[in-house]
Amino acid sequence: MILLARHGRTAYNDEGRFQGRGPVPLDAHGRTEAFALADAVVARGDVTRMVASPLTRAMETAAIVASRLGLAPEVDPRLAETDTGDWTDRTYADVIATDGQDAYDRFRALEPAFGAPGGETFADQLARVVPAIEDAREAEGPGDVTLVVCHGNVIRLLLGHFKGAQPTHEAVANVHLEAL
Repeated sequence: MILLARHGRTAYNDEGRFQGRGPVPLDAHGRTEAFALADAVVARGDVTRMVASPLTRAMETAAIVASRLGLAPEVDPRLAETDTGDWTDRTYADVIATDGQDAYDRFRALEPAFGAPGGETFADQLARVVPAIEDAREAEGPGDVTLVVCHGNVIRLLLGHFKGAQPTHEAVANVHLEAL
């Protein structure tokens, strides 16, 4: 079984800013959230493997959880967040002001053909994240439960692909835990 968890909060989350693949660390609240996620995962008592995105915020979250589980997370670069190209480091309000509400809405809706200028399309992102999860499933032994620590858009795309969930404009909450 695969469990998906989003990383803890960052200053960029709090500021309404595109993080993309930047080296954005957890803020103090995000570290507290990561410890709460660790408590929830330990309480489940069934996680036997961990896989994480290589981005700073996901690795910090994974390290906190892994320290409580006595596991070493495997790193899979295919689980990195959307490459937001020229929008990286910009606020949502700034992008709306310069690129328009429609472009922002297409991004939030994970429209497959859409990509931020200089970034990747959601179709391209889906084509890399699905095989990462399929490989994680194949690596599981009987009874294994794999915790995948990654990002909001990754989780939204995977839920759409594997569960048929329609993407909404709603973000995945930090440290949200979802069975796939």
